[in-house]
Amino acid sequence: MKSSTAYTPGLLRTIFRQSYLVSLLLLIGAVLINYALQPNFFRPGVLNGNLQTFLPLMLLAAGQAVVVIAGGIDLSVGAIISLVNVVIVRLLGTHAGPTEILLAIGAGLLCGVLAGAFNGICVAYLRFQPIVTTFASSFVFSGLALWIMPSPGGSVPSALMDVFQGRLLGIPSALLIIVVILLLWNLLRATRYSRYLYAVGGQAMSAYITGVPVTRIRLSSYMLSGLMAALSALALVLGTGTGDPLVGSPMTLTSIVAVVLGGTRLSGGQGGVAGPMIGAAILSIILNIIAFANVPTWWQTLVNGLIVMIALAGPGLIALVRRQPA
Repeated sequence: MKSSTAYTPGLLRTIFRQSYLVSLLLLIGAVLINYALQPNFFRPGVLNGNLQTFLPLMLLAAGQAVVVIAGGIDLSVGAIISLVNVVIVRLLGTHAGPTEILLAIGAGLLCGVLAGAFNGICVAYLRFQPIVTTFASSFVFSGLALWIMPSPGGSVPSALMDVFQGRLLGIPSALLIIVVILLLWNLLRATRYSRYLYAVGGQAMSAYITGVPVTRIRLSSYMLSGLMAALSALALVLGTGTGDPLVGSPMTLTSIVAVVLGGTRLSGGQGGVAGPMIGAAILSIILNIIAFANVPTWWQTLVNGLIVMIALAGPGLIALVRRQPA
């Protein structure tokens, strides 16, 4: 009879093949550590507050994942957040009525979609390199944000913030938004568009030969990313109640790391939205741990850098484990 240790390599390969399982295990570990440092972590009020804090990055990671699945990358999502953030706050006021609120939110979402369309046109139709294009456009969007609102300020109606920060049918609004995004993604996975998205990311030339509208799929992926960045900006506005032209800058690289942590390859054609959203939650909880562990501020940059390196090295480590003999 074989000893139990003989099955260890095969068991490890099985575990590492399940990207969602790895992400969930990391999430559970991060939650347990956070709970040890913050005993009231699971109290309804604290949990609701944490979900509101995690939501913007989770939405951003979901949009970034769509672009990565299609074989691209978007380095402008943080700048789009900043731009949409100040647009919404500028159009809103403390005493804005229902019409003004709807117009401000609609303008912000449209701004995000148009910014994504700009990236998509450059990448899909003009054949610019995604990483260079979105890096350059990030400066354009950041400049526009600073032109609209040179310094943090503004306010939003308190009633609107109460809706976001409250509960609907006893369920936190942030949790409902997460569930809706996951449900919409599952519905999208059953459509032809989803098959085209993975085909373009996996092998664009083969997809083109078989009749897949490659340019339109790439364009739409950037538009979806812009929309999710706009929703992320809206969540930030409703969570903080103010505008900031630089609020999205630190979130770009973090969204890419969340995508990798969620099991989506940067090479495209594989992955999903749920994993990157879990990855975003993991990174957010790690920042909580750093804060509650009283880590000096100057150490936080080092810790974040190590997280990025480990996350990016993950696919290579997984491939190494898979190649080990049973």
